[in-house]
Amino acid sequence: MKRVVLLLTICMLLMISVSLTGAQEMTYSQAPMLDGMDLPELSERLPAEPLVVEPADRIGVYGGTWHMGLRGGNDGALLVRTIGNEGLVRWNLDWTGVVPNVAASYEVNEDGTEYTFNLREGMKWSDGMPFTANDIVFWYNAHATNTEVSPAPPNWMVAGGEIGTVEAVDDYTVKFSFAAPNGLFLQRLATPDGNIVNRMPQHYAEQFHAEYNPDGIEAHLEESGLETWVDLWTQKVSDEWYTPKPTINAWVLENGQGASATQVTAVRNPYYWKVDPEGNQYPYIDYVQLDAGNDTETLVLRALNGEIDMMDRHIATLANKAVFFDNMEAGGYHFYETVPSSMNGMIIALNLTHLDPVKREIFQNKDFRIGLSHAINRQELIDLIWVGQGQPHQLAPRPTSPFYNEQLATQYTEYNVDLANEHLDAAGYTERDADGYRLGPDGNRISFVVDIQTVGTDQIDAMELITGYWQAVGIDGQANVIDRSILYQRKEANQADATVWGGDGGLDVILEPRWYFPYSNESNFAPAWQYWYNNSSDPRAEEPNAGAQRQMELYNELKATADPDGQAALMNEILAISAEEFYAIGITLPAPGYGIVRNNFFNVPESMPGAWLYPNPSPSNPFQYFIEGEA
Repeated sequence: MKRVVLLLTICMLLMISVSLTGAQEMTYSQAPMLDGMDLPELSERLPAEPLVVEPADRIGVYGGTWHMGLRGGNDGALLVRTIGNEGLVRWNLDWTGVVPNVAASYEVNEDGTEYTFNLREGMKWSDGMPFTANDIVFWYNAHATNTEVSPAPPNWMVAGGEIGTVEAVDDYTVKFSFAAPNGLFLQRLATPDGNIVNRMPQHYAEQFHAEYNPDGIEAHLEESGLETWVDLWTQKVSDEWYTPKPTINAWVLENGQGASATQVTAVRNPYYWKVDPEGNQYPYIDYVQLDAGNDTETLVLRALNGEIDMMDRHIATLANKAVFFDNMEAGGYHFYETVPSSMNGMIIALNLTHLDPVKREIFQNKDFRIGLSHAINRQELIDLIWVGQGQPHQLAPRPTSPFYNEQLATQYTEYNVDLANEHLDAAGYTERDADGYRLGPDGNRISFVVDIQTVGTDQIDAMELITGYWQAVGIDGQANVIDRSILYQRKEANQADATVWGGDGGLDVILEPRWYFPYSNESNFAPAWQYWYNNSSDPRAEEPNAGAQRQMELYNELKATADPDGQAALMNEILAISAEEFYAIGITLPAPGYGIVRNNFFNVPESMPGAWLYPNPSPSNPFQYFIEGEA
């Protein structure tokens, strides 16, 4: 009990940037663009106790449009990071604790099996309808536990092998209960995973659900041209960014990011439930505009021309930093720093659960993976591709993490062609064809394709060199540059030979173990094993090897442990097994990152963590950014 009380005390003390007092005595003000609209009085649109948030630097002014750029056909992550991350709780700015958000407060029972959240009375969706505990229960019943739309429940809702329950105690109190302690529940709610709880307004969403609207679902299907109600539900409800819908976000979509969309726009939410210390309703900025493009170069040019107000995603590469620096004065912008949580700038994940039994046998051979790793000249890649920024590194926590494991970080990073050949020989692939390529167990050339998303320009350039390194030791690896959405389709169907991705989990080690064992659909090295972990009845699932199964057992034990020291000990065991298994191949430890912000765009912190689970810049409160004057 002492630990639970201490945790809650710390979380409340960490609410540095949020003031919860004095809201009742405030006089509220709204943006001028709302003055002529047919809306209730502002005091009626706000909850009884709106969340009062201190701006980063100063009180802002209303107006303007925040310009950014989407990349490719599936870039919802940028929208989540900037305009759509409103969980029951959220991270504080420096990522040291969880603070209330949609929930005005919360309580946890002694053993961490019950979490009770007190919502904000009078809070509303963007269409003016009440936001209540019943909407959260609707998410649980209609989505989280409906096996047609969610074959497996969210893993953060599972404790003791059972999915938790959600109950509306009253309109503004919701309780989550678990069969066993759920030690990471609050932290999970603060990540992008947790915001789904608050994204399904029942009054809107139930019309698209077969159980709630059995008589009307066919008419919706006919109108939409979709084949199943599950497809309809995904497009209209669970995909936050495809279709405009009621929301509690600061900005409301005017048009979604369907496959053919060239621009996504959002407008201020007149029912947004946060205010500044002077009673001015957030957000300060009227509109958000994101132009969709098919190449990173276009986004970079727009940024150089001063056409992007604030952004780091896609454009802020090390290779681009020099040109951005040289163009600062002409472009009217400056840098802010992002402190990476990533532990690797480029991971090559062979598919250990490949549908082709020959490739599966080759890829599961640890000596084969070690040989490929020793064949890579990491320092040359760092010097040529990452302008000397970084250091050779495998899939391991960052050196500044308390979970740093030197063996895991440094093993097999030496560039040694002789050693690479020794391991490839030890793998059993000593015979070669007339062109010098090694032959696999079927007598054919060992050849495979490595999928890389089109936005990964650094990784694409690096892969061109890596295929050359591999050819020198008799392995035919070929780069395949494809759109992000296609890459995801291939890996989720377990059709990829290998993929290239970045390495989350360098600082957020416990919350993001995707590269340390087959944990989620982002564990690209073993899709079928992660399906088994998350839903063993999934037809794509395959029982993992002994090491991975032991890691899964340890992580389940960790999730049921409230003691931080106990969690750390279990995580270190998981990492030790990861070092032994050597699932995938890392290249370089990322250097600190950056973003660009126009000189007339204010309240952006000088530095913030850079991570998906954070997810930057969301915890820096984009609703309090503002635009004033010319850059």
